[in-house]
This record gives sequence, structure tokens and C-alpha cells, in this order.
Amino acid sequence: MAEADRPGRRAVVSIHDVMPDTLSRVEGLLDLLDNHGLGPVDLLVVPGLDWHPAQIDRLRAWQGTGHRLAGHGWRHKVDHVRGWKHRVHSLLVSRDVAEHLALDADGIAALIRRCHGWFGAHDLVVSDLYVPPAWAMGAIPRARLKDLPFRRHEVFGGILDARTGRLRPSPMMGFEADTGGRVWPVRLFNAVNRAWVAAGGGPLRVGIHPYDLEYRLAGDLRRVIARLGIMPV
Repeated sequence: MAEADRPGRRAVVSIHDVMPDTLSRVEGLLDLLDNHGLGPVDLLVVPGLDWHPAQIDRLRAWQGTGHRLAGHGWRHKVDHVRGWKHRVHSLLVSRDVAEHLALDADGIAALIRRCHGWFGAHDLVVSDLYVPPAWAMGAIPRARLKDLPFRRHEVFGGILDARTGRLRPSPMMGFEADTGGRVWPVRLFNAVNRAWVAAGGGPLRVGIHPYDLEYRLAGDLRRVIARLGIMPV
């Protein structure tokens, strides 16, 4: 049974952008979540970087304590913008991280397979969850997902079931506001999704990025973590 499917589950927490240079911040976030009784969580790993053996051992240790390793793109960075839709997305949401938007369907499928294969090649157990960078799946038909190794694909609106191609809508909150211009759009997004939870749309997905406690919505994130630790939001 997937974590989000467990009866009574109030929130499913994920930490994005688990990379060699973010591991210390990920460790701090895990300590904070553990102090509030929130866990285990999904650790969204970016495989296609310069991983050293000691860093892979750290992933293995987190997995050994119950945290789930999930796929999160390949390099989490694009070398070029592909088309006007990608350009608009990069300006408003993703900047240079939405790898799928720079690829066609075959390229996306190859990236997902490469991502999944990395875990086995390093003796890590990967969960059935894949989250494209910036939650942007790109130009791959849902019918093709069943041929890929991950069963679930998380996007902005919810979870795509690879077997059926159907989207199961679910609310989500995020806190990655590194500029003043991002504060109120993210807060509005979170408010809409909290209302969705209140209307019975849970469980809530909480997406945390490694630098969120240093950004402008750090207080919002700490309050949500504290509230989730004792009651539903």
C-alpha cells in the first residue's frame, strides 16, 4: 500500500532536490520533521550528479531508518528552453529545472528509465514514486507511463497512476519562495489547497525544498510542520 493510501494518513511529506550538495540541509529537515513525529518521508533524489560513495551511503542509511527514496529527474537542470510553453513555464515557475519540458516523449521516457536504473546500480531500493522536476511531466502521453518502471508520477494536481493513466487529484503545499515576488503567489496556492483539505480533499502533500528554512516562507513552513505534528491542517 502506498503511503498516501494508508487509512487516516493526514499528510504525505516529501523533501525535493536531494543532491550531493544539499545533504546537510536535508539532514536538518529530517531532524526537524522527526522532532514533530512526521515521517518517514519521501526523499526525491536527483541521480545524474557527482555522487561520492559516502554520499550514497548516507542515502542508504536514511533508507534504513524507513525513509523512501524516489526518482526526481536526472540532472534537475536544462541546457536549453524548448518552445514557448517551456519559456513561459520557466519564467513563471521552474526557471531552468524542468527537464521534461526540454525533451520529446522518447527523451522523457529515456530519462525516467535512466533515473530508475541508477538506484539499482548503486544497491539502493527505489520506491514506486517518480516526481518530475517542477512537477512538469512534459509531452509524454499518459498511455506510455505503463511501460515505464515507476508506478506513480506526482504532478501539481495529484498522482498519475501509470497503469491506468488516470490522475488522482490531491492537495499540495509548497514553500519555495526565494524572492519577494514569489511569496504571495505561493501563499495563495497554499491557502487554496488548505481549503481543499478542509473540504475533504486530503491527504495533504507537503513538498519541502532543501533551502526552504532559509527562504521567505520559513515561518509558514515551521508552523505547518508544528500543526501537522499534532493535528490535521
